[in-house]
Amino acid sequence: MKNKSVLIALCFFAILKNYAQNNWQHKDLKQDQVFGISTDKAYKELLQDKKSKTVIVAIIDSGVDTAHEDLVSVIWKNGKEIAGNSKDDDHNGYADDLNGWNFLGSAKGNVAYENLELTRLVREGKNKFGDLSQIPKDTIGLKSYKILKEKLRIQLAQAQKGLAGQMYVMAVVDTMLNVIGTKNPTLAQIKAFDPETLNQMGMRSRFIHEMPNYSDFITYKQKTLDKEVAHYKNQVEYQLNTDFDPRTIVGDNYADATEKFYGNNDVKGPDATHGTHVGGIVGAIRNNGKGIDGVADNVLIMSVRVVPDGDERDKDVANAIRYAVDNGAKVINMSFGKPYSPNKKIVDEAIQYAMLKDVVLVHAAGNDGLNVDIDPSFYPNGIGLDKKGKATSWIEVGASGAKDDQNLVAPFSNYGKNTVDVFAPGVQIYSTIPDSNYEFFDGTSMASPVVAGLAALLRSYFPNLSAVQVKEIILKSVTKVTHPVRVKGQTGLLSDFCRTGGVVNAYEALKLAATY
Repeated sequence: MKNKSVLIALCFFAILKNYAQNNWQHKDLKQDQVFGISTDKAYKELLQDKKSKTVIVAIIDSGVDTAHEDLVSVIWKNGKEIAGNSKDDDHNGYADDLNGWNFLGSAKGNVAYENLELTRLVREGKNKFGDLSQIPKDTIGLKSYKILKEKLRIQLAQAQKGLAGQMYVMAVVDTMLNVIGTKNPTLAQIKAFDPETLNQMGMRSRFIHEMPNYSDFITYKQKTLDKEVAHYKNQVEYQLNTDFDPRTIVGDNYADATEKFYGNNDVKGPDATHGTHVGGIVGAIRNNGKGIDGVADNVLIMSVRVVPDGDERDKDVANAIRYAVDNGAKVINMSFGKPYSPNKKIVDEAIQYAMLKDVVLVHAAGNDGLNVDIDPSFYPNGIGLDKKGKATSWIEVGASGAKDDQNLVAPFSNYGKNTVDVFAPGVQIYSTIPDSNYEFFDGTSMASPVVAGLAALLRSYFPNLSAVQVKEIILKSVTKVTHPVRVKGQTGLLSDFCRTGGVVNAYEALKLAATY
């Protein structure tokens, strides 16, 4: 989901940035006419002079920049470990795990790019069935392999077409820049450019529309055009390439799904943009005059790295959940997902372990604009983990926007009357990114940590609440949306698209928590 969130950000950025404001997710609908979760109102009216307990929140993601100016003082530190001695001082199986753990690396380095799970399954099938010169005994497996192989072929063809299209766009841009006579033209120079082709005319129009949102053309190009090329290039070269397999870097026995105690302590990794953004939404230092304010004001952020540029592996996800639980996390945020989970059982067992240990698990619903009631193939999920068919302390989160109108539900957000629990702000969310920078992103990846932050806030000010009670409070205290909303061409009430029919509300949740 990391890649999809970035692509969504590219698609919506130019349109929405003029409206976006820092910290809009904390606003109050009645007071500010912005559909935030009323965090600021809650701090002002309910939490003044109240005591709180520090809560550890695990960010299972792509990594977190622990030195970020708006996060550095809220990073979890393992006090039982001695830095740099290469010993497992606390005997938890992970040497020098000072701020968390990275299951995507070893002493040899880190995994940056990965296959999609679809690609790994096709490679597995290819190794199993070979050239199909003989009819195998596993005819069901063969049929499944052929279906997956065709899906991969289609996706790869689409990615190759997309890459070719983007490279053509870049060629058009290069021609325009050569005519203008500079690699960094001003908006005035762009407007003065006389296009010779329809493609140049289209690019000129796009530049005029989008450039004002950036400091200069070079920055604009890096954050839009270059990223669009990289998106398709990574798909072709890594994500959909059966000949690419980076797992040897990790050095584990991947066939052993129960194996633990591999990885390294580099919790930032090669690209911590997504995880750092998520971590900031949860707990960036409040009221320090820098960047943004997190939802929760007394948390420690634990970074557990399992999300590469590609699909995460079930084994890593299961181990990450267990690591977070065993090292004190009371809330876990998971802003990732994929359509295939060959080792779902070990992930489910880890989720059940977390529930047994009284941990709240918050998960992003996904960015495909799909009804996940009809197509529940988005993993991990909390389906089927208790007698009622849903994990008791698992919260599934869709993304909403700032305006209380028919377009409240983000157009990219997955939804489901029985599967998605709540909606939360996930459009143009400003948060931390590496090297003490900040950026606006869109995605259910941003909505999920809003809810994780709320769960941490409740556990901080009401430490006697159980994980099940925290979920119950969050779901019961939503701001109900009673007007029609549009979702993928359908019109209905928000209760038609999620279990609660509402957007989470910190103010109401804290008021309700006080009655428990």
